[in-house]
Amino acid sequence: MVAKITTATLIGLEAYKIDVEVDVLNSLPQVSIIGLGDTAISEAKERLRLAIKNSSFDFPQTKVVINLAPADLKKEGTSYDLAMAVGILAKQDIVKDIPSDTAFLGELSLDGSIRPISGILPIVCALGELGIKKVILPYKNLKEASFVEGVESLGAKNLCELVHYLNNEGELHKLVQKVDDFLLLEDNFEVDFKHVKGQKNAKYALEVAAAGAHNVLMCGVPGSGKTMLSKAFVSILPPLEKSEAIELTKIYSACGLLDYDKPLISKRPFRSPHHSASAAGIIGGGAKVRPGEITLAHRGVLFLDEMVEFPRQVLEVLRQPLEDGVVTISRAAGSLKFPANFILLAAMNPCPCGFLGDPKKHCTCSDYQIKRYRSRLSGPLLDRIDLQIEVARLSEDELLNIKEDTEDSKTVRQRVVRARSIQLERYKKEGIFTNSELNAKLVKKYCKTDETSENMLRFAISKFDLSARAYERILKISRTIADLDESENITSSHIARALQFRGITPV
Repeated sequence: MVAKITTATLIGLEAYKIDVEVDVLNSLPQVSIIGLGDTAISEAKERLRLAIKNSSFDFPQTKVVINLAPADLKKEGTSYDLAMAVGILAKQDIVKDIPSDTAFLGELSLDGSIRPISGILPIVCALGELGIKKVILPYKNLKEASFVEGVESLGAKNLCELVHYLNNEGELHKLVQKVDDFLLLEDNFEVDFKHVKGQKNAKYALEVAAAGAHNVLMCGVPGSGKTMLSKAFVSILPPLEKSEAIELTKIYSACGLLDYDKPLISKRPFRSPHHSASAAGIIGGGAKVRPGEITLAHRGVLFLDEMVEFPRQVLEVLRQPLEDGVVTISRAAGSLKFPANFILLAAMNPCPCGFLGDPKKHCTCSDYQIKRYRSRLSGPLLDRIDLQIEVARLSEDELLNIKEDTEDSKTVRQRVVRARSIQLERYKKEGIFTNSELNAKLVKKYCKTDETSENMLRFAISKFDLSARAYERILKISRTIADLDESENITSSHIARALQFRGITPV
């Protein structure tokens, strides 16, 4: 009788159930693994043989055939080792009983110990949805798997420990943890808002951006505080919701970026790639398709310092993710979809020398140089950035004022959290979290304006040649400003403040 063991594989961020079928034939000793596996799976033959032998069990002296079903699904990695070993031990009656509602995940070492693997959280979540009640996995992955509700996760350190458990001769390690216990609001940030001198307008723009998850572009002379403001931005972001934390942890788990001792992503990510990053590094891709920086920044911040120094091709790939909140990577073998709902926070100089419009230093750039420099930032991309602000040089009084008399991040964050709470309550039936996620239908429903506001918008559309997208984004910003003011309706003052944040145009 064929031994059938349940395991799973991860393709992109999606997990698929795999049945490992093991049988033996009266033939020359050999291990044959079929089912469209990669090189790592082919090399599992020697790992299985030595892991079983070094665990003091006998390896079959006949032909062993292992099938990974479904056979038409490409399989990669080493997570199938444990399931294959259990199947071989079951065919020899070393393991007496294998429950049908139990799955096995893990890589084997030659000494029989079980090594941790990537992607445990999304795999265990998917197995639970498919009716699996118990998952046996590497001990180092136990903390990560314990956050999944409805599935019993058991950690095994080695093959002997697992065999004793399956034969009712011992117990495996258990752990139960709650996500809410790890979502603590931190106050210890590298840069606090109170450390940033002056720039009241820029600080308020970032407060609006944090409250509504809006994209921001800051343009200003060198040394005006753009990078420092960006680093302080994370200190005013609200804590993660439980569903957001699980979603983020799945992404980092699939990428192998989790710390085994602290396996839950408990605060919003802040990704800051260098301007030499490739398009694939930003949006994802590669021979084995992996999520890019925009997916790693999901529910957090993607900071592009010196934005116009990025190649235009790299910047243009951001247009679709900024609009849809997802990115689809298409290859000949198929398409993979990754979440990419992030806040784009970008900084740039106004020209190559950096001093265009500066009252203190004269700009040395020609019109051609300025036009060429800023043409890397296209109109369609700029149209997708909600808040576009000028960051001016600090005055002598602002620089010399060393007294920390401005608001700290904790005070600003309280207003941001309050505004986010209003949005969560408003959109609880819409399946979204923030104002920036409103589509055209929801903008019409939740961003209603009075006659005075409509007249102001009509004038702005005519004066600034606003596109339909820019018009909707101004309404979203106005909705966020109203939420910060705890106003149920959008007023003309909210519209006026939103229009002030559309100040940068491509040359």
